[in-house]
Amino acid sequence: MSLYGMMRTGVSGMEAQANRLSATADNIANSSTTGYKRAGTQFSSLVIPGSTGNYNSGGVTTTTRHAVSENGILQYTTSATDLAVDGGGFFVVADTNGTPYLTRAGNFVPDADGHLVNAAGYTLLGYSFANGTPSATANGFAGLEPVTISQTGLTATPSSTGDLYANLPNDADAVATTDLPGQNPTTGASYTAKSSIVTYDNAGAEKLLDVYYTKTGANTWEVAVFDQSQATPGSGFPYASGPLATQTLTFDGTTNQLASTSATDISIPVPNGGTVDLDLSQSTQFAADYSVYDAKVNGNPPSSIQDVKIAGDGTVYAQFDDGSLRALYRIPLASVESPDNLQTLSGNVFAATSDSGDPTLGFPGDGKLGNIKSGALENSNVDIAQELTDMIESQRTYTANSKVFQTGSDLMDVLVNLAR
Repeated sequence: MSLYGMMRTGVSGMEAQANRLSATADNIANSSTTGYKRAGTQFSSLVIPGSTGNYNSGGVTTTTRHAVSENGILQYTTSATDLAVDGGGFFVVADTNGTPYLTRAGNFVPDADGHLVNAAGYTLLGYSFANGTPSATANGFAGLEPVTISQTGLTATPSSTGDLYANLPNDADAVATTDLPGQNPTTGASYTAKSSIVTYDNAGAEKLLDVYYTKTGANTWEVAVFDQSQATPGSGFPYASGPLATQTLTFDGTTNQLASTSATDISIPVPNGGTVDLDLSQSTQFAADYSVYDAKVNGNPPSSIQDVKIAGDGTVYAQFDDGSLRALYRIPLASVESPDNLQTLSGNVFAATSDSGDPTLGFPGDGKLGNIKSGALENSNVDIAQELTDMIESQRTYTANSKVFQTGSDLMDVLVNLAR
């Protein structure tokens, strides 16, 4: 046995316990930090080969890992932009240079530019609805942009899509072709049923459209849409101009659903606006009165954003003065094969490593990804009682290792004094 080796082993033990105490100190200090993942110190032995009858003391090495895969308890708040992941996955955020990172810290608030930024200054990233319904880029961060909620100014969205589902009475009388609204709009045309829908033009002005259903024969109906502003005041027909659009629906006489060969929608050019694709696919023809059981069209009048709503699937909605909602962004979640091997950086963010695997992006609820909880935050996963226990244990073990070093030092003094 080497006295120097004995002393080095004691030093190794003290360094190991000092590392454990440092991790414990970090855990206790961040016990109230949103999304913090506790650090844990793991020990492994260091063995030095020796000869028969001669033992060489080795030491201990430490490895510190963060329990990233262990979720914290959710705490609910009153802010809609406070977000938590209920299950697996990470938010994708970016620093001031635009470098993407992963995080579980979802305490986001709008900054001066309307970007959603968390307490560490990282900006939440998402996919915009500006170019249609977004899809996630599975193997990279391409297409992501800062989630921006502007609270100033007015905005209007012209109508582009809608649904109109109605039951058309099976026993209605057929109307002669010459009297159909789509064929004879300037006289007192005959029709079976009528509804009106609200759409919005490019300036956000309401445009009321009159939708006429007219039975033309067995299982066959004409749908004709008119601009209500062109109607005779107080009545309807005659209109100053012809229909904006017409369509023919054909029903299956057995199922009373639309036949497989029938049209299922109608494209309507809104005056001073875009084209509304109105879905009619769920229309029926049962022996009952005419009734509309679903009617909705997107778009909104000029109004400012009053509130933000974030759904569990990650869709960020702007709520306007009139209560209408518009989808702005969809927030993805990222996953890696080995979360505990992510590199932990300042600000409660993580970077991928060769041991963790590359991030894969998807939307909340897909596969093993959790859902997003709006108005909630994930607490740290630190257990204070356990940390205090670990601290006392490390303190005692550190003291014991210091005794080993002190004993080696005392024996060294004895050895030196033998020469005197």
